[in-house]
Parts: sequence; structure tokens; C-alpha cells
Amino acid sequence: MRSDLGKMRGPARLSSIVLFALALALGASQDETGAAARRLRVLVFTKTTGFRHDSIPDGIALVQSLGAANGFRVDASEDAAVFTPQGLKAYRAVIFLNTTGEVLNAAQKAAFRTYIRQGGGWVGVHSAADTEHAWPFYGQLLGRGAWFVSHPAIQTATLLREDAAHPSTRHYPASFSFTDEWYNFKADPRDAVDVLLAIDESSYSPGSDAMGDHPIAWCHPIGLGRAWYTTLGHRSETYADPAFAQHLLGGILWAAGRS
Repeated sequence: MRSDLGKMRGPARLSSIVLFALALALGASQDETGAAARRLRVLVFTKTTGFRHDSIPDGIALVQSLGAANGFRVDASEDAAVFTPQGLKAYRAVIFLNTTGEVLNAAQKAAFRTYIRQGGGWVGVHSAADTEHAWPFYGQLLGRGAWFVSHPAIQTATLLREDAAHPSTRHYPASFSFTDEWYNFKADPRDAVDVLLAIDESSYSPGSDAMGDHPIAWCHPIGLGRAWYTTLGHRSETYADPAFAQHLLGGILWAAGRS
């Protein structure tokens, strides 16, 4: 599924994103996007100390639009000072949107670890897997240490839906084509997570770090909390794709315990 939104810029593009986000809300169940989403508040965290994606503003705009359309509040920040017990208490889920590098200090890590273990939600988008490589708990959050190690050139590949019931993937067909930057991971997380989407490595050139079995979106409980991750999200065009918007919305609501 594609749209012309990727060709737009500025207010016109944002207005169009809001329109299709509203359409998603009309098509989704009331349990997920009506009363169940009210009073929900999420944080979009976009701090980078490594590579910075040009698509970050597009990602923020999409989450804000999804929040406006589905009845939840969205705060966006690159200030890690919010990672305190009191600061995190305000949020049902924290979205690491194309974060890179070391983004939290020791006290902030401790607060975030406690937040997750006591029931908070985490959503990781794309280079969230290229974040906090030296922090063991973050490796658990990703799922069995599935940090980013490399990627080939951006290309179109065939994706395989593995979970037809999850709210972030049930709208996808059994297989479909998508263009993005496909990450290879340090470890295959399959044994530790529920794999939602995988990629058919025969449909593109994965490079020297080919994985064979190659999950690209997954979720799992961690302590009393929930973690959801998707490799999709490198390109600005991805955030203008209505099917990706539904994918991300389902992940946010699931991580927040609202689906």
C-alpha cells in the first residue's frame, strides 16, 4: 500500500497524515482506539548521539497525528532528563524513535529499567536497535541482544507476516513488498520474542551479515512491561504509508496495554 503523502511537505503533508490517521481510527475497533485509548499518554524520545535520521520529524508528526485521531496524548522530547521515576510515571509507553548511540546516563537507565519492569511499555522504531549497545538490560529489551550490526543499500524486499492476530500486523497480507533500509542484527531474537514480521532474504541482497532466519518486527513481555520493535522507519516515505501507520499504532497500543 502506498500513497502520495511522501511527495508533500509542511502543513499540507501533516494535514494529509492527520486525515489518514483519522481514517485508521474509523476503521479500527472501539476497544483499541476509543474508550480504551482515553487518558493514554506516550513519550516520543528522539535523542541521538550517533547517526541522525532525516525522517525523525516525519515520525514525530505521524505519532502526534495518531494520538490526535485516537484519543491519546503525545509528548516529544530529546531531553533525557524526563527519565526519572516521577517523569516516566506520566507515560504508559515510551517510543524510542530512531534514537542512536548512548542516550541515557546511569541514573536515567536505572529509572527506565524500573519503569519497564513495573509495567511500562517500550516501542522501538528502526535505529532504536542502534542504541545503548553496552547496556545489557537494553539488549533484553530488544530481545536476546538483537542490536543492529549492518545494513545493505535501501532496497525493496518481500516481508512475511508471521502473526495474523496481533494489532500491529493483522492488517497486512501474508506477504507483501516494502522498501526500506533492512537491518542485520547481532542476534536472532526469535527464541525470546513473538515474531510479527520477517523478511525473505532471497528477495533482496542482505550483505555479508545475512541472518537466514531474519525477523524484522517483534514483541515480548519484559517483567510486568511490554516491548515492541520494528525495523521499518528509515525513510520519510515510510511515515506516509497508511499500512505502516496502522503497524505503528498497533504497536503503541499493545505496548501501552490497550489492545
